[in-house]
Amino acid sequence: MEISPSFHSLFNEKYSIESRKMVRALSENSRVSISSLAQFSGLSRVTVLKKLRQLESALGIKYVLELDEAKLGLVSPHLVTAKFAKKPSYEEIARLLSSSYIPQVAVATKGHYDLIIYATSPSSGEYARWDKSMQILLSKYGVTWRSSWVVHRQLGFFPLRNELLERLPISQKYKPLLELLNSNARLSFSEISRRLGMHFNTVAYNFRKLMLSGYVIRPTIVMQPRPDLTFMSFFTKYSPSEGYEESSAQARKAFMSDDPYSLISRYLVCAPLIGSYDFFTLGVFDNFKTALRQDVQYHKRLFVKHKIRMEYAVVDKVLLGYLPIRSIDTAKEYKLIKWTVEPAAT
Repeated sequence: MEISPSFHSLFNEKYSIESRKMVRALSENSRVSISSLAQFSGLSRVTVLKKLRQLESALGIKYVLELDEAKLGLVSPHLVTAKFAKKPSYEEIARLLSSSYIPQVAVATKGHYDLIIYATSPSSGEYARWDKSMQILLSKYGVTWRSSWVVHRQLGFFPLRNELLERLPISQKYKPLLELLNSNARLSFSEISRRLGMHFNTVAYNFRKLMLSGYVIRPTIVMQPRPDLTFMSFFTKYSPSEGYEESSAQARKAFMSDDPYSLISRYLVCAPLIGSYDFFTLGVFDNFKTALRQDVQYHKRLFVKHKIRMEYAVVDKVLLGYLPIRSIDTAKEYKLIKWTVEPAAT
């Protein structure tokens, strides 16, 4: 049976087009003014303010920064899967991971693997030491640990923790401001001035300089995972042969297929890898059946001639950080790919 990449989400229909436009605008720039939100959504300022509070509460919206890891000097981004013979508790995993500044996002999953970790570091040596220490700590649970270097992100990002930003060689003139905005990117200059004990004009000047530094790609949002949606991830390993590029082009069409002004983008992250796997995606679907058919089975079919090995699992619980759940124009994002620097030698 032919499987089509075309996509339509019933979940999106639960929200008005005005709400979806507001979420899209906040995803593209979470510091957008209320007046601009009103103009973009076609609602009055009073209605926008009321609806914004409702959306923040209903969707668990957090205002964060999408950061340029290469500009920050982070050269060792990795995605890890872990499978346990004897599962540790979520609390134990969260405790172990939060004790280090290297892991940024960790989610418990159900499927071919039990855990996904996104980790990054200023040096591959630091990452290697953390990687080895985690395998030792989890060895009592019979862990199968697979790590892959993230070549670049074709789509999406992973929010960085302030625990990592504190360690980076960023000027003290800008670091407190960067960390504060990473905790709440929508803070007004007046509130930032109060919290940092800094003059309003100094805050405005430093904010401008910080944005010009290139550290910040944009202020954006993340939302809490929805219990009425399936967050499907998959990792693949290929043996490319003739026709591989055609299959890849077809896959990109699927990654960019989405409802107009979706409340949540169909695909949150797409990234080529080097190591245990060659590719990773995290997608959002109405239910498991749809995710299996339109995501896993579709891509298996596309790459069937290339000896594909695919492992997949659904997100069960976020243990550390935030998933990059937001609404963006994926076709536009694909044209703005930012490559990371080459990995440093260990």
